[in-house]
Amino acid sequence: MTGSNPYDLVTGRKRFVAGLALASVNLMVVLDMTIANVSVPHIAGNLGISPSQGTWVITSYAVAEAICVPLTGWLAQRFGSVRVFILSILGFGLFSVLCGLSTTLGMLVACRIGQGLSGGPLIPLTQTLLMRIFPPEKRASAMGLWAITTLVGPALGPILGGWISDNWSWHWIFFINVPVILFSAGVTYSLLRGVETPTEKLPIDRIGLGLMVLWISALQIMLDIGREHDWFADTTVLSLGLFAAVVFVVFVIWELTEEHPIVDLRVFRHRGFTINALTLSLGFGTYFAGIVVIPQWMQLSLGFTATWAGVATAFTGMAGVLVGRFAPMLITKIDGRIVLSGALVWAGAATLLRSNWTSGADFWTLALPQLIMGFGMPFFFVTATSLSLSAVPPKELASAAGLQNFLRIMAIAVSTSIVMTYWNDQARVSGSDLAGKLNPDTPGGMVGGFSIEQSRVLMAQLVDREALTVATDKVFLLAGLLMWVIAAFVWFAPKPKRPAGPMTGGH
Repeated sequence: MTGSNPYDLVTGRKRFVAGLALASVNLMVVLDMTIANVSVPHIAGNLGISPSQGTWVITSYAVAEAICVPLTGWLAQRFGSVRVFILSILGFGLFSVLCGLSTTLGMLVACRIGQGLSGGPLIPLTQTLLMRIFPPEKRASAMGLWAITTLVGPALGPILGGWISDNWSWHWIFFINVPVILFSAGVTYSLLRGVETPTEKLPIDRIGLGLMVLWISALQIMLDIGREHDWFADTTVLSLGLFAAVVFVVFVIWELTEEHPIVDLRVFRHRGFTINALTLSLGFGTYFAGIVVIPQWMQLSLGFTATWAGVATAFTGMAGVLVGRFAPMLITKIDGRIVLSGALVWAGAATLLRSNWTSGADFWTLALPQLIMGFGMPFFFVTATSLSLSAVPPKELASAAGLQNFLRIMAIAVSTSIVMTYWNDQARVSGSDLAGKLNPDTPGGMVGGFSIEQSRVLMAQLVDREALTVATDKVFLLAGLLMWVIAAFVWFAPKPKRPAGPMTGGH
């Protein structure tokens, strides 16, 4: 469709239904980033793997999505936004079903990679198509609907994932995508074919794409298997690390000299973009540490169900929905760096509230820091996104948005691997220290009424629970302090030259 006003072709009730379908897809893909987090203990138990291996379900999805995001612009221009959108929906649905049918970790991770590759283009394309079918005077409302689904997804994911895992089985966290897929694919095909975007044959940086896939895959495999193989003491892990480093250097050199790069690294010459994009990725990666650790600790050590672990985690998203609309208004009135730095200080303080948790903590002691954190997150996320994208000229906006999203999604995958490694290592160290102070072989080491063997079992359980609690506290102590360091890093960015109003292009 090459007409100047494609929104005239989809009007009234049809536009409402199409907008609902696009928003539903956005909600589904965002929700799938967090719905599996609280289900990791269920998945690990069912497949006979460790909880740390279970996090591969999270990292594989994020890495695949990160690889595919930079390709979205090229795919849309080459084949058309509507056509790519429909094929991506169907691919996402197919791999969702296969994830639910998985019987081994290998099959589940492979299908999650397929989900990520299919889901990568969906969120940017929902924005593109919403802007295309709504007239200028209604686009702000359309983006508001999109933003709401983006905020609700992380809140709904843990609750829904926990409830499904407790009452049905973890397989259904993937099967529930199917009705949304069928509805959205049908609506898009029947209503939006007429507003297809123009297509043209464009060159693609095949070598750059290949190099990117190689170094990202090697890095993530190294991070995932490193904690199981004593890191660089293992030849395979060391080889993967060296390979990732070498290929990354080659990738950077190639992309800086390629006429049509798959990732336009030249955008980093804008200091405002570089500082704010790094702030977004580092801050989001640190924030995501809590989303990964809290549900597992609550279930493994405190005996909460996946449902209640999900509810506690979801308070951040719930609070974010309440205050999300104020962030765009605030950053148009005062220096965005003040808002962004203040949001990170707030988030750091909320994170430090978690650093003195005990194994006897009740539900509200665990949920309150999440609620407090949520009131600051929209001011962090919206401001960092807006400041970074407002620092580049319009002609580079698409490249900047793609690179920003790539960094943020990679931060999720990398931080998940690093945090799980640190958490497990600290749990082992704390467990050894605690065990050294207990001796059930002595009369004083016996638990009243139990034999020495029974006492050993009880003490081992106690040590494991307390060791994980100490490790959890250490994770959040470091995360909170890191948030404050990132808050100071914000001030290396130049003062915004123009108001950083709410900008689309975020994934």
